[in-house]
Amino acid sequence: MSTLAPDDPLTLPRRPAPTPRPPLPVMTAVVPVIGAVVLWAVTGSAYALLFAALGPLIAVASVADAARTSRRTAKKDAAALRRELAQAEVEVARRHEDEREQRWATHPDVQRFLAMPESIWRSVAEREAMLVVGSGDDASALRVTGGDGDDEATALRRSAGVLSDVPVPIPLTTGVAVIGPPRLAAAVTRALALQILLCLAPGRVRLGDGGPAWTDAAPHRAAVVGPLLQILEEGGLVGGDVDVPLVVVPEGAPPPPRCGAVLRLTGPTTARLDLDGRSRDVTVEVVSEHQAARAAELLSERATRALGNTVDLPITLRDAMRSAPAAGPGSLPAAFAAAGGAVFPIDLVHDGPHAVVIGMTGAGKSELLTSWVVSLCAAHTASQVGLLLVDFKGGRTFDHLASLPHVTGVLTDLDEPTTVRAIESLRAEVRYRERTLAARGARDIDEAGDALGRLVIVVDEYAALVAAHPVLHDVFGDLAARGRALGIHLILAAQRANGVFRDAVLANAPLRIALRVADGSDSRAVLGVDDACRLSGRPEARGTALVRRSRDTAPQAVRVALCDGAVIAETVESRRGDRARRPWLPALPERIPLSPSPGRDGVLLGVADEPEQQRQREVIWEDPALVVIGGPGSGRTGVLRAVAAQSTVRVVPPDPEGAWDTLTGIEGMPAGTTLLVDDLDVVLSALPGEYGAVAAEALESALRAARARGIRVVLTTQRVGGGVGRILELVPRRLILATASRADHVAAGGESADFVVDPPPGRGRLGRTLVQVVDAGELPLHGPSEGPPVWQPGRRPAAVVVPAGPRSRRLTEAWERMGIRVDSVDGEARLARGGVVIGSPDAWLAQWRLLAAARADGDLVIDAACAAEYRSLVGTRDLPPFAVPGASRAWVHSPDRPVRRVLLAGEGEGAG
Repeated sequence: MSTLAPDDPLTLPRRPAPTPRPPLPVMTAVVPVIGAVVLWAVTGSAYALLFAALGPLIAVASVADAARTSRRTAKKDAAALRRELAQAEVEVARRHEDEREQRWATHPDVQRFLAMPESIWRSVAEREAMLVVGSGDDASALRVTGGDGDDEATALRRSAGVLSDVPVPIPLTTGVAVIGPPRLAAAVTRALALQILLCLAPGRVRLGDGGPAWTDAAPHRAAVVGPLLQILEEGGLVGGDVDVPLVVVPEGAPPPPRCGAVLRLTGPTTARLDLDGRSRDVTVEVVSEHQAARAAELLSERATRALGNTVDLPITLRDAMRSAPAAGPGSLPAAFAAAGGAVFPIDLVHDGPHAVVIGMTGAGKSELLTSWVVSLCAAHTASQVGLLLVDFKGGRTFDHLASLPHVTGVLTDLDEPTTVRAIESLRAEVRYRERTLAARGARDIDEAGDALGRLVIVVDEYAALVAAHPVLHDVFGDLAARGRALGIHLILAAQRANGVFRDAVLANAPLRIALRVADGSDSRAVLGVDDACRLSGRPEARGTALVRRSRDTAPQAVRVALCDGAVIAETVESRRGDRARRPWLPALPERIPLSPSPGRDGVLLGVADEPEQQRQREVIWEDPALVVIGGPGSGRTGVLRAVAAQSTVRVVPPDPEGAWDTLTGIEGMPAGTTLLVDDLDVVLSALPGEYGAVAAEALESALRAARARGIRVVLTTQRVGGGVGRILELVPRRLILATASRADHVAAGGESADFVVDPPPGRGRLGRTLVQVVDAGELPLHGPSEGPPVWQPGRRPAAVVVPAGPRSRRLTEAWERMGIRVDSVDGEARLARGGVVIGSPDAWLAQWRLLAAARADGDLVIDAACAAEYRSLVGTRDLPPFAVPGASRAWVHSPDRPVRRVLLAGEGEGAG
């Protein structure tokens, strides 16, 4: 379709109408005849009849003369018509030439671009959107009228409507597949690609990471924005992000679906163009590899002269800082990048006050943050700006910056508790700054003079930080909202933006920096355009970024400066003796020795860490009960030692018999005593059946009445399920130490966000507060274990209930050797002083009179192996003291004493 604005129409001459044949003059011929006849009749002269011949002769003569005149006029008109048509043909040719030149001027090919260097990269809207695939015929914009009824004029009008040898443009993003011999097809593809590079400056189009060697010199190779041009001279797959594909396709192979135009070569310079379902013949342009490489070098030279390095080569941070703007009040300038061959300063105050940085792994994100931090430190004193550096990607990004006096801390995910604690401390820093501004009567930090320095918080892998601790979303949202006036600035870096930065952060972070990203949606979320996903991924392009400041309407391409160790060392040396104020207290130590304090009321349990208040205080236990929950090695017993060192205590022994005796004797504990139960879950599980239930009930009663009775109880446990859980519900105060998993921490009653992996012993949460329990040393809680007393027959008659079998015989033989009379309950046995009646439970129950006498007058000794028959034998529902099965235990019932647990003597090894 023609793009030429039409001139005035050209009008062709009309062929004159043919002269009509002259009519026969009938009256001229007839009148003389009539007159001659009349004259003959009057005169009678025969000569009068001669006049009759004059009429026809005159008529014939008139017709002949008119015919001669008509032929002469026709010849003259034909000659004039030929002259006018010849002039029209010349005018058509002239106008065609003008139109052809104008079309080529609008859409030049490579040859014409190089012949007219001033047209290279000239902004022509109609040219930039099209690609000339060759030359051919097209409809002319010339309008021709007239010439109707003449064959020559019709032929001229028809030829005037067709313009030959004009550019055949197609939309630039259509994509072209060239099919033909490989070398020839590559030359045609090369010409098409070079035409695009000559038409569009770097940034208006860019080359991808691949491509033929001749494109390496082209400045478009390093461009970071613009449509992506992919040149596949040897064929290949078209990338999904390609905007303009030019592909060589082997003969017989189908063209890529992405290519809307297909050039099938029919000769060295001719091809058949298939586009939009129609075909036409075109003449194509070919360019050798040498010619293309030379043209690319010319473009590189032109870019340096005309554009001043559209894409910067890597620069050092030292060179960038030499041209850094001077720091002044109310500003935080940093020079760590270059654009257009000049330093590109970024002011975190004026361009921010907060910044968001995104970039995929390997794009240069960590180098950008490092250079930014060092540049800030070089331009400002530590009293003017302090930095908190957080690396949450498992690396050591900021370790080499820790020596900078401006750096108040380097936090990593290798020490998550310290990292989270420091960030939570920033809430207290906000309150501290608010108080300072209020005391000075200042509205913001600029009016506070030297009272406050600015604090810059730099987070690498912000996504991992908030994913591990979602509560920090609110912390950073609050800092972003109030940071400008308080002098707190955020630089938050992540691999992507979607799903990471919440609106509370993005709305207050107008400074956006994007290195190469994989997803266009991330680029749009930060920059508003897709350009960041089109940045080059080649190693030499590492550190190329797009920056959009608060005052920018479009992102600008920059190259981040490279920082080496020497620059860091020079900065440290230049700021020696200066140190930034640390906005939080140091973390709790792993061990806090218990130190006496005469004025202390209550039991010192530990030291609480309250970073949100910027304080660490003593935790004094004054409640009637405390539960300590933790896994193995968490420091549960250490809590009991700390309490025992400061209180009068009664400790529940670890053995089941001692535990039973202590728990069932709680009612006898005097006021002011503290009961210590270590591993409550283990203690209760070691007491089977009713024993466990009775022990738990005794403990529950003691907990309910503890405040009224003036006693206190400390329980430790690993698990909180079953009967233990019911007991723990009575104790609102819980100290949760280390647990095996986050789920265990939550099951113990803690918050999921408070879970810490592998804390030191004694470190836990009292409510939501982090506490380190004081260390009382290796204070023994349990004395030497004392077994039950040994029972031997004495003066009182004794009735012994032992299962029938070898044990009964051994006891009988042992007592008889001691001179004691032993009778069997099966015979005519009678209870006698100093004697023993022995028998099985069934035998004794059969002798109910003798059994009743034993209950009333003697010692009724029941072997623990007869626990099932115990209640039947003693005639009561009460439980006897717990006895360990299989350990020669027995119960002794005497009329005047409570039931006692004893060892049955006389069994040799078993009795011991």
